[in-house]
Amino acid sequence: MLKNTDNQLVVLGETNFRNQRWRFGIKSDDRRRHMYVVGSTGMGKTEFLKNMAIQDIEAGRGLAYIDPHGDAADDLLDHIPAERIKDVIYLDPGDLSHPIAFNVMEKVGYEFRHLVASGLLGVFKKIFGVEVWSGRMEYILNNTILALLEYPEATLLGINRMLSNKDYRDKVVANLKDPIVRSFWVDEFAKYTDRYMQEATPAIQNKIGQFISNNLIRNIIGQVRSAIDVRKIMDEGKILIVNLSRGKIGEDASRLLGALLVTKIQLAAMSRVDIAEKDRLDFYLYVDEFQHFATESFANILSEARKYHLSLIMAHQYIKQMEEPVMDAVFGNVGTIISFRVGAEDGEFLEKWFQPDFLMNDIVNLGKYNIYLKLMIDGVSSRGFSAQTIPPFPKLEKTNREEVIEFSRKTYATPREVVEQLIAEWAGSMQAEEKPKPKTRYDGQPRFSDSGPRPEPRRFEQDRRPSFDRPPSGEARYGGSPRQDMYSATQYPDQRSRSAPEERQQRSPQPLQTKPQLQTETRIETKLQVQIPPQIQPKSQAQQLSPKPQFQPPKPLEQPRPVSLNQALREGPVNFRGRRMDERKERPKVEVNTNDLRKALEEAMGGNEQS
Repeated sequence: MLKNTDNQLVVLGETNFRNQRWRFGIKSDDRRRHMYVVGSTGMGKTEFLKNMAIQDIEAGRGLAYIDPHGDAADDLLDHIPAERIKDVIYLDPGDLSHPIAFNVMEKVGYEFRHLVASGLLGVFKKIFGVEVWSGRMEYILNNTILALLEYPEATLLGINRMLSNKDYRDKVVANLKDPIVRSFWVDEFAKYTDRYMQEATPAIQNKIGQFISNNLIRNIIGQVRSAIDVRKIMDEGKILIVNLSRGKIGEDASRLLGALLVTKIQLAAMSRVDIAEKDRLDFYLYVDEFQHFATESFANILSEARKYHLSLIMAHQYIKQMEEPVMDAVFGNVGTIISFRVGAEDGEFLEKWFQPDFLMNDIVNLGKYNIYLKLMIDGVSSRGFSAQTIPPFPKLEKTNREEVIEFSRKTYATPREVVEQLIAEWAGSMQAEEKPKPKTRYDGQPRFSDSGPRPEPRRFEQDRRPSFDRPPSGEARYGGSPRQDMYSATQYPDQRSRSAPEERQQRSPQPLQTKPQLQTETRIETKLQVQIPPQIQPKSQAQQLSPKPQFQPPKPLEQPRPVSLNQALREGPVNFRGRRMDERKERPKVEVNTNDLRKALEEAMGGNEQS
């Protein structure tokens, strides 16, 4: 293991000077100007970052290592000395049975709420994509986040709940103290029409729902109390190793968690304003493939993190992976630039930084583990020079991998069953907050639930009321509305209900009452006499029982059958014929005078003989 004579120096590589190899490094103060590493895959970038991190671990410094591949984070566990086992927090979202809580919205001070909201908006905008992002979505989501930051025990799971559950929204709004945010929910959002709500909020709910529906992410960001205190990690010089292997947890989950962690580290660094600068310990943030986690607020880290003693070491494969604002921030604030072999386009860009010492042809032809760099030395950027990275450090004779993982689980993780139970209770309370539906309808009739028995539908059936309430033959009782006559089923046989067959079998028809009975019933109750048109006069019982002629629908006209070319070839040739002679159109007959015809023939014959 390399032993540094200067505890504040980190060795970067070896350079060849006058046929002698000299090791060189970078001081802690120069590291606060940040470091940018670029190079094609397989050139040694990850080993370079890992060697620097191992030296920081050996020197007792605090650091965070975010690895989207997982290999380097896993290898670092073999280089943890015994005296630093309790300083390590190993965050592995792929360890489903032991999720570690990380709530980015927990206990955010008033002065940092706008920074958290801005950081979260940048995360969501980067992950959702610019093509689906809109100003209206950003406006509603920003006010939702700001409202939840004031509500106790809020998590990212509350975003969708805030937009869909009115009772929960009312509780959050009642707790608001920010007049601008409160005005949005009281004066604007509450007055949105249903149509506008259906256009504005589903886009947010769909995107957020894609993440919170993933139990891997939900079990981490859905816990109220964070197990990771980033500010404490920085102030006490602890080690945070984050394994965001995209092969284990998926690319979207890796990008979301990585961006949230970078945002939280930025906020924790800026919160160190409450302590003197001389008391701020240096903290080093290693981010491999950093373009996946670099949001628009990432530029603030590069420009302001130095004063809070947060040093960034960023690495990726090619320059165009960065968005333009991030690229401008990187090359405008980074002090040390290191280039492994790159492509022609990146070589042309980097030539501007390394000329006249190195040209594009030199940069694109570098060998493995060879670098060109411009090093920050005592606050001044040096001229470009070439070097070779140091070989990987060997593992410790006795690794503490299992001890580190077990300590992180016991100290920071919560069993999966407990976490899912707490989230289920939180989701259940949302259902309990919904107002119960009224037991009666507007017309006074009892309301039935979807789960209970439904009332039988009203049907036009044969009247089965007591005999004294039956209308006589040829009469009809006055309906419920003016100028509306209601007749019994016997007078409208075609208006019988279309009930289910099993219900129709259970309802056996009652025998019709005789006419004398109906006449006696008219003495008890006075009926409204209505003259029935002859076309709807009641038929006799024999006529009613006679079978009706079945309706025969007209036969559809035969349509020409479409035939594809392949089918026509399989069926063989089709003989086409023209119109027959007898099918021709008859011409009008013209009568010919035989005498004139004979005379014409004689003249013609005579002319030929003379000639």
